[in-house]
Amino acid sequence: MKRIITFGTFDVFHVGHVNILERAASFGDHLIVGVSSDKLNFSKKGRYPIYNQEDRCRIINSLRVVNEVFIEESLELKKEYIKHYKADTLVMGDDWAGRFDWVNDICDVIYLPRTPSVSTTEIIEVVKTLR
Repeated sequence: MKRIITFGTFDVFHVGHVNILERAASFGDHLIVGVSSDKLNFSKKGRYPIYNQEDRCRIINSLRVVNEVFIEESLELKKEYIKHYKADTLVMGDDWAGRFDWVNDICDVIYLPRTPSVSTTEIIEVVKTLR
């Protein structure tokens, strides 16, 4: 069985999220998703997600292409997560291109193109203007 792992915040779930998860799943037989904790998201982006980590995990876990979900507490622990979940391949969006090549001694690393014209940050900004 080929195990694939990916990570993300998955806030304000949209078609770009569906696309990357479906494409990640196509590389193997078992998809594991690390959902960034609220605290990690705040440290990366300076704001908390719209949806809390439990709700985001529940949304991701409901998808038929996803087999396992866990909370990602730290970007620096990627290698430990990969080892713990026995992942063969790490799949990330190409906005992270090259940033996780340091784990390719324990697994393959694949960067996939993002879905054009859709991002959570842009959606949040559009919604703010509608108030």
